[in-house]
Amino acid sequence: MDHHIPEKRYFDRDISWLGFNDLILEQAAKNDVPVLERIKFLSIYSSNLDEFYRVRIPVMAALHRMSVNQNGNDLNDDCLQNARQIIEQQQEKFGKILVTMILPLLAENGIYLNYNTPLNKAVIPSISRYFYSEVLAFLQPVFLSRTSFYPKDNRLYFLIALQNQNNHEELAVLNIPSDELPRFFTKEIDTDRYVVFLDDIIKHHLNIIFKNQTIKGCYAFKITRDADLDLKDDYPGDVAGQIEKQLSKREFGLATRFLYQPDIPLRLLTFITEVFNLQNASVIPGGFYHNLKNFFGFPVKFPSLSYPAWPAHQHGEVKLNEPLFDQIARGDRMVHTPYQAYDNILRFFNEAAINTDVEEINVSLYRVASDSRIVNALISATKNGKRVRVVVELKARFDEANNLKWAKKLKNAGAEIIYSVIALKIHAKIALVKLKQGARMKYFGLLGTGNFNEGTAKVYTDHILMTANPALLREVELLFIFLAKRVLPEKHEPIAFEHLLVSKFNLQQRFLELIDREIAHATNKLPASIIIKLNNLEERVLIDKLYEASNAGVKISIIVRSICCLIPGVKNRSQNITVTRIVDRNLEHGRIFIFNNNYNTEVYLGSADWMNRNIYHRIEVCYPIYDEHIKKEILDIIQLQIDDKVQAVQVDSNLNNLALKATAGEASSQTKIYQLLKTI
Repeated sequence: MDHHIPEKRYFDRDISWLGFNDLILEQAAKNDVPVLERIKFLSIYSSNLDEFYRVRIPVMAALHRMSVNQNGNDLNDDCLQNARQIIEQQQEKFGKILVTMILPLLAENGIYLNYNTPLNKAVIPSISRYFYSEVLAFLQPVFLSRTSFYPKDNRLYFLIALQNQNNHEELAVLNIPSDELPRFFTKEIDTDRYVVFLDDIIKHHLNIIFKNQTIKGCYAFKITRDADLDLKDDYPGDVAGQIEKQLSKREFGLATRFLYQPDIPLRLLTFITEVFNLQNASVIPGGFYHNLKNFFGFPVKFPSLSYPAWPAHQHGEVKLNEPLFDQIARGDRMVHTPYQAYDNILRFFNEAAINTDVEEINVSLYRVASDSRIVNALISATKNGKRVRVVVELKARFDEANNLKWAKKLKNAGAEIIYSVIALKIHAKIALVKLKQGARMKYFGLLGTGNFNEGTAKVYTDHILMTANPALLREVELLFIFLAKRVLPEKHEPIAFEHLLVSKFNLQQRFLELIDREIAHATNKLPASIIIKLNNLEERVLIDKLYEASNAGVKISIIVRSICCLIPGVKNRSQNITVTRIVDRNLEHGRIFIFNNNYNTEVYLGSADWMNRNIYHRIEVCYPIYDEHIKKEILDIIQLQIDDKVQAVQVDSNLNNLALKATAGEASSQTKIYQLLKTI
């Protein structure tokens, strides 16, 4: 992606994000990435783009109509139009990568994905048996001349053009039930594997569904809808009830994208656009198959065509033959997922649930696994007589239904459930266990950069601190007490956090002070540098402070996964700032903040990106690393990422992702981190 950006102070957040998604797409084009992993990167790209249309395009469209961009400043160019052009280019690249690179490579390995080509005759009997026994039960044709119809969000459909016995044309919509059935059907013949889209199985049997009618055309389409929930602060009922009602409406929100098969006749395209009221949506020609995020479930699994297995390391400093809380009491422990096993985090909750000395468990949940063992441990703890207080964030986008499910189960088991107010999301990753031994109350806690989710812990790079530090954990307890009151921070008496950095209280101010300290060191010719790793960087007060630090001579290295509104490498503004992106087999997710402080280095980890939403509209927690051994672990990990020239790219002042020159045989930072943590 090479887009000239006019001289301005900040990158546009959405154009920047599209640059990140382009980097995902680039992984699918890399010859040194195993072919089954390249298919997964196509899936991730497709899934990301769906979410972009569900979440960001409605915002951009609204702001475009108001003639301002989402950051409130005038634009010389049309960001919405620019975004659509970039997406169109990326979609063309997607198709070329799939058709010219991946499909031939699959075929070389005896895997034949049927992609807009005639079905192999050898697989048709198996396909027909599957159609009659499984697929037919889920098909629901709708004739548009007889019944009104409203396509649901991101569901797959065919528009069928028919001619009846009286030579009258009729149009029907037929669902492709990929939510109920696997998207792919596989048939092994000798040493070959044939993979067929569910779509093609249905197309092959259209004459069974539409008897006595001539099929003149069959065209795939998909509609993406606005996913925002219309939540009201003054709603008279409970938060859970309001969200439950709004979720039922999400599938019928305003259309933001209409994706259609490219060979559909113009008259049918015009007709369906009017019938489904799609005039304000982005009307985009797609491929012959949509929802290619389903590639993540590609049914053929060959170890030789995938990444080498990386079994999670067992933490060498955590023993199995001694209670976990006794070990934490002697010193902090840090778990680095997915390189190290998540077992010790599960063990933390499991031992708390059964330990007779434990009186109380507090935890904040933002996104949990669909079959969460952590929540099951909390339910057991409640039944075992513990007081269990759970802060459940029901507004975690696309996880609302799952969180509602677990909140109900916890409540029915007797746990105290706390929901945030509508105007505030609770994104902190914290847990606190209170354990009584004799007359003494001991505190044990978890502070993390990622969710308490054993599913995502297998692929998200995160860091979870297990600690018994009383100073930190008393402040965690203060935060839980505040959250239980369900009030906004500005309507609550201030909390004097000395160790924790908590957004809406002291997080932004403390980060500004830490940057100012580096500026003072640089001004006095003392060592001064800052390293920041996060997912997204948007908030302008903090960006401006980084610009100020750069001008003062502070060396600043930023590792950002996706959105970056800071423009690096600009003379007299950001010439001392570099921005790096890393996309590899694991999703970079941890947030780390390192301040040199004249070689008296301070390290903070936490849940907070530097986004407007994180700084101003959420409760986030960042925490200091006091243990010198753990601090060294973090510094070693970050240095490997700063030195990465294999999977890292550098973002330039025109928002291009520039590849770096690696030496032959050099390993990526994730490979080196996996090896490093093997020794711990």
